Amino acid sequence: MIKERPLISQHELSELTGLPNSSIAEIISGLIKNEHISGNAYVLNENSPIICIGGANVDRKLYAKFEISNGTSNPVKSSRTIGGVARNIAENLGRLGEQVVLISASGNDLEWKEIYDMSSPFMNLEHVTQFENASTGSYTAVLDKNGDLSIALADMDIFEEITPELLEKDSNILKCAKCIVVDLNCPVETVEFLCSFATEHTIPLIIIPVSSPKMNRLPKTLDAVSWLIVNKDETETFMNIKINDDKDWEKSVERWLELGVKNVIVTNGSKGVLTGSENGEIRYFPAIEEPVVVDVTGAGDSFCSGVIYSWLQKKDFDYIIKSGLVNAQKTILSKHTVRQELSQKQFKLDMEEI
Repeated sequence: MIKERPLISQHELSELTGLPNSSIAEIISGLIKNEHISGNAYVLNENSPIICIGGANVDRKLYAKFEISNGTSNPVKSSRTIGGVARNIAENLGRLGEQVVLISASGNDLEWKEIYDMSSPFMNLEHVTQFENASTGSYTAVLDKNGDLSIALADMDIFEEITPELLEKDSNILKCAKCIVVDLNCPVETVEFLCSFATEHTIPLIIIPVSSPKMNRLPKTLDAVSWLIVNKDETETFMNIKINDDKDWEKSVERWLELGVKNVIVTNGSKGVLTGSENGEIRYFPAIEEPVVVDVTGAGDSFCSGVIYSWLQKKDFDYIIKSGLVNAQKTILSKHTVRQELSQKQFKLDMEEI
């Protein structure tokens, strides 16, 4: 019954089984104690969900009608949706049919209710902790007349509450993860905790940076990391280098591998991506050209999701990288941070196009 309805209440279980509430409570307690299920909504540990940890916020997008001028008012159109790197990846994967659990922090406010209502069809949100007198995260992006990001403003203080102590409360569900995906909205001590946890329990760990300023949250040793998906600017910030040409780009991949990452992808916008594997092989994949760009917001998260999804499906390396490129390319054609038509069937069709 729990497998069919993870959100089922103990009262409903009592009515359906004919057992008293006290017996149901005792059975549930035993299942949790023996790590067969985790929490409420009950997650069967045999299912090994993907655990996404990090940002869940409201996205506001302002589209400039003309060239942006500093120091004055600019005419714009606006839209509002939900986002957050970890949440976006969770929705992508949920739409692709994966069982996903989001661990995050939020305020107890209308913004969180909006996120919950729009996200709950695609992921388990019962492990998001709400804090009184705090604001749910928000991200405001200003896009120029071509749809490219001009400036972004992020209010993400709430995610400092995603501490190792908070994660330890969810250790049972973390132990049964198919893989753990963490974004760098989380404090550095949380990322370090997850590196140790993933190593101890032999769980694949995927780290997704969110911006150059937060690269100081990345541990200096990355032996626990199965995948690091990072862009050119973030790489330059972390390594204190400048990537001026293809040779510099390749050297940056080599340096990531030297830090212990098993698989690394350094993205470079329209120039494509450069990948590195633990066997030392470095490969280049061109971006999929798209003459019409509607909105680049969410494209990076869609790329990460495509890579993670096909990797978990045990596809070959070429297919894995192209999955990310295809999902990103389809996302920039949409005004939504996560494209609404995404599904297993649609993704299969998208991949068949190339």
